[in-house]
Amino acid sequence: MEKCERCGNEYENTFRVLMRGKEYIFDSFECAISSLAPKCSHCDIQIIGHGVESSGVLFCCAHCATRAGVFGLRDHLDADAAKEPATFDGN
Repeated sequence: MEKCERCGNEYENTFRVLMRGKEYIFDSFECAISSLAPKCSHCDIQIIGHGVESSGVLFCCAHCATRAGVFGLRDHLDADAAKEPATFDGN
């Protein structure tokens, strides 16, 4: 059994994450996110979605980027697609 790098739990179902050439071992996604997710440069929340970036500075959303003085970023890439209703085929 391997030990989680975040919480120290020894667990038979640990998993490995390779990030920027370094390997990490975790026992849960919670521990992996807590250890590896970047933080928003404005509000300091961990970014577990796509977030937005400007000149190498990460933000959790366009609102935080604007509050930090970065303008012109959007949370959605395709504004026209966002106007269409979402569909779900049940699969």
